[in-house]
Amino acid sequence: MTTRSTKYNAIKMDIDIEKYREEQNWLKVIQLAEHLKERSPNSEYLANFLIGEGKLEKYLEEWPPIEANIHRAKIGLMEAKQFLELASSSEGIKAEVALDSFLLLGKLYYACGQYTDSLNSFKSADLDALSEKKLPLRSLRTVAESFAIKALCNVKVSAGPSKFKKAEREVETLHYFEVASDLALLYAQEVEKQQYTSISSTGTHSPQPPAIHKTLSPILEQALHEAPLMLLRQGKPFAALERYRIILSAVEAQTVHTIRLKFLCQLAELILRGTVCDDYKPPTMTMKDSAWKPKQYSSLNQFVPRNECEESLLVLLVAEAMAVRHTVLSQSVEFKEARLNAYRDATFVYDLLTLATARWGQFALLQESFERAMKFSFEESHVWRQHALSLITTGRYVDALGIFKEVIRLEPNQSVNCLLVARLCYEHLDLPFEGTDFSMEAKKIEFSHSTGLLGRCYLYIGIGHQLQAKNTSVKKEEQFNENALKSFISALEIEPHDHLSEYYLGLQLAIMGRITEALAHVQTALDLRYESSSTLHLLALLLSANSQHVDALDVVEAALLEYPDCLNLMYVKAYLELHLNGGEKALITGKQMLELWKNLYEGQISSDVPECDRKSDTRSVFQLYTSEMSDKDSSSLQAHSMAASRVEHALSEVASSISSFSPRPGPQRAWKLQMEVWLLLAEIYLTLDEPAYVQQCIQEATQIFPLSHHVIHMRGLLHMYKKEWAEAKLCFQNAVAINPQHIKSLQQLGLVYHYMGSQGLAESTLREAAKIDPKNHITWYNLGKVLEALGEYEDASNCMATALNVETTSPILPFTSVPLCFE
Repeated sequence: MTTRSTKYNAIKMDIDIEKYREEQNWLKVIQLAEHLKERSPNSEYLANFLIGEGKLEKYLEEWPPIEANIHRAKIGLMEAKQFLELASSSEGIKAEVALDSFLLLGKLYYACGQYTDSLNSFKSADLDALSEKKLPLRSLRTVAESFAIKALCNVKVSAGPSKFKKAEREVETLHYFEVASDLALLYAQEVEKQQYTSISSTGTHSPQPPAIHKTLSPILEQALHEAPLMLLRQGKPFAALERYRIILSAVEAQTVHTIRLKFLCQLAELILRGTVCDDYKPPTMTMKDSAWKPKQYSSLNQFVPRNECEESLLVLLVAEAMAVRHTVLSQSVEFKEARLNAYRDATFVYDLLTLATARWGQFALLQESFERAMKFSFEESHVWRQHALSLITTGRYVDALGIFKEVIRLEPNQSVNCLLVARLCYEHLDLPFEGTDFSMEAKKIEFSHSTGLLGRCYLYIGIGHQLQAKNTSVKKEEQFNENALKSFISALEIEPHDHLSEYYLGLQLAIMGRITEALAHVQTALDLRYESSSTLHLLALLLSANSQHVDALDVVEAALLEYPDCLNLMYVKAYLELHLNGGEKALITGKQMLELWKNLYEGQISSDVPECDRKSDTRSVFQLYTSEMSDKDSSSLQAHSMAASRVEHALSEVASSISSFSPRPGPQRAWKLQMEVWLLLAEIYLTLDEPAYVQQCIQEATQIFPLSHHVIHMRGLLHMYKKEWAEAKLCFQNAVAINPQHIKSLQQLGLVYHYMGSQGLAESTLREAAKIDPKNHITWYNLGKVLEALGEYEDASNCMATALNVETTSPILPFTSVPLCFE
């Protein structure tokens, strides 16, 4: 009976020792090993091994094996070393504990900085000859750490002067890191599997998965990181890519969650660097079976990315899901550190996602991600700013403005936020007054908290005044132009080598009719940045204002060599060709514009891909009409009441033709561009005496935006060509009803009244046009003809003289047709 009890106690002790080893409860292991040594002298060497192991592991839990702890380890691990050396003796070999003892001695020597002794210990254990078979949990960790430490020691110990030896050592070291990382992942999976098994056997009703408290040792974490990094250092990005894929395709364990998140980001960074794009190969997800390989994800319906775009977005979306899942929503003080760490991980993922989505044009995807980020970004200005910028890329400008106002509240001393809002107001919201206010606020912040943006503040203030001049009455326009001029001069004084300040100063001088001065500043702007398409555009208009149309055409053609897909420049080219060579060459350019539009935008309107500019410095030709679509106040109250009745009349006239109208699918901006190209072609065909083709072009434009005053205006021009005065009058009236500030329609309406004999109406209409834009020579010329018909020859002569005077400084297209430029 006593013998049976003793045997039972020995078995129970063995089971308890293995249990505590796997649980890494080293105090219990040491206690039981000392008890075993006392009760069973035959197990002395096993007990020595267990005590040595327990003391080593317990010490390293407190003092990790890093270089800073080497001196301390040499003293603190002396006792553990004695026990392990006893266990690795010849008697230890007989007791079958020598192999594990040598492996742990290798770890001990590494912690003490004795790298050669560590390698010798692994050689004694014959580590390389270990067969790949299933191992107990504790042995699996020990072997994994042994391969990792052997690789780390190889890095520390010189291989000698021989290049062959060095290359051989690198291959060997890389192999050890890869084996160690595979075993580390397998160990993490086995730990989690054992935890789930334990929970299942005891029974639980919790719907949540059990928490895994074990973590990988610093040595195994380092091995996981070093395997792909070593390949990158060797100039093998494709091999590094495959190593990342192998690690990330392993079935996830909570133990390696943080490491996995880092690897997802590193894989995305590797792809985004572009080093693997030339010979990119999709992942195959195949791995040979082995007892030392981690379990891989496998499914019949598993998504496999086909290109680098899909793979980078896939891994970042997975990373986002992981980062968001572990964010801390509580604002309590005790969770502050955890909240900040989780937020830091999440923002790093979002920054990478921003780069990836911007590169591939997937802005809608980015915006959705930032929507999810809002729930854990309370008072975090960085994410709010990124969210606002993502809203801009998806065309949600009003929402972006609201978010930016919150960013300004969070960062009251950062002028850049005010400048971003000002740009948003100028470029997308047509709010020049609000944009100017934000620019003023930015200037105020710069005076109290300078960040080197004072010059930009004055520049943005000038842009605001310049835009306000287009949207106000003639009386106030001069003051706004003067204010804009002063602001641009101030910006240039602060930053004398800023090409944008030179460009906008040149543009402002051009608007004010000071062509010679404007040319000088535009030339300086080109000297500072010769490749700016907006500056080249302005130069061409200035040359045309100087009646140098041939030179202007040369400038545009040279610019198109640099920017072949710039519709703005092609639009100017078509008008210059129309002026110089007639309609034939302009027609070729117009058709090229239509083909270019198809290449640039057809993919956007036929898919869900969000709209994005193909070139940051080339804007849409739709901005050519900004000066005609302004809301300048008129001094005539009668004009406003007339406009209200005209709107009702115009809408009733076209209602029947658009009863089944619905907007074209896709970005509306792209369709507006196509409409403008069709109208340009219609104008060219009109000069070529091809009314049938004009009608077809108008029909195409009508199908896009039937209520556009530009379309109705062109229809009126066709009726004028056919001398259908009543129909032409109705079209121009409708166009003016939709936009009372449309100069071209007012000019033609006055001319139609003249042809129909209504000279009084003709005069009042043309004088209304002159109030809106007194620098338009066509208005003065038409008014002169009307006054001549009325017998007011002196006034007619003055109008004709004014027309001649204004025409000498009039460009082929308005200066305000040059698109806004911020870069």
